[in-house]
Amino acid sequence: MMVVSYLRRYCRRRTTLGWDESGSMMIEFCLSVWTLFLMAFLIFEFCMAIYTYSVLGNAAREGVRYAIVHGTDNSSCSGPSSGCADSGGNNVTAVVNSYASISFHDTSGMTVTPSWPDGTSTPSSRVLVTISYPYVSYLALPGFNSPQMQIKAEGRIVF
Repeated sequence: MMVVSYLRRYCRRRTTLGWDESGSMMIEFCLSVWTLFLMAFLIFEFCMAIYTYSVLGNAAREGVRYAIVHGTDNSSCSGPSSGCADSGGNNVTAVVNSYASISFHDTSGMTVTPSWPDGTSTPSSRVLVTISYPYVSYLALPGFNSPQMQIKAEGRIVF
């Protein structure tokens, strides 16, 4: 506020009709516009972070759905049980990457980790899909490190 009053005094000129304050109005307008632009970009950045978190959560749930249906009783099973061609969960990872890439996100930095906490992919066993993603912000602000998003989804194998 003190800066604005100083600028007003500095920019005022004496004319025949009174004081001319067009210079101070221009400075106030510039300060206001910069503040509004900054707020608009920060709101946009916050919305994009929430959107990214939502998309990654949906991708993790999609991977859990795939793993739930593709247990040991399925002909194309996925999990650590014997007889499964995909014991490491590569198909689950591919489903998660495919879902996340549809939303136009850069999935090159995304790490997908499917795991089976019970050690098997038989029915009623648990499956856990963890996604780790370094969020890339649109505004590169100095001193602000981009957050590392960590999303987990868990379910029980039914087939």
